[in-house]
Amino acid sequence: MSVRPILRWPDRRLRVAAAPVAGITDDIRAIWTDMIDTMEAMPGWGLAAPQIGVMLRLAVVDTSDDRGQAVRIANPEILASSPDLAELTEASPCLPGISAPVRRPASVTVRYLDETGETVERDFTGHDAVSVQHQIDHLNGQLYIDRLSKVKRDMALRRLKKAGA
Repeated sequence: MSVRPILRWPDRRLRVAAAPVAGITDDIRAIWTDMIDTMEAMPGWGLAAPQIGVMLRLAVVDTSDDRGQAVRIANPEILASSPDLAELTEASPCLPGISAPVRRPASVTVRYLDETGETVERDFTGHDAVSVQHQIDHLNGQLYIDRLSKVKRDMALRRLKKAGA
């Protein structure tokens, strides 16, 4: 389909919670296809619809080495999180040129609608768990920098401004 432009911080839409998807339609599937094309062009491990200006609770995640394994997610809800934490360096095309280590649960159980409209409950671990949590944050109007201490967040935003974003 097509690669869509990414919203850049401080676009207000990145701070707004996305609306639930009423059902899986051909239009929703087309948005997912564009999201996958956009994610592959970045490249990245995932993308949430608000990052391309579509204010719906849609995300895609693909952390596979050979790609082409994207999980299409609508209306995700985290049902359970592991007490074990993983720390990975996260980034976002909405905040170009910066990244930071973020601690998140190492595994999560998520309920969502898949591309067929079926409700799925799936366990995500490792990079998949981090990416799906990162995308859910975007769907809730949050950025990964919101998970940093105030000092680290301020430093990251100064680096972002210095880089000309």
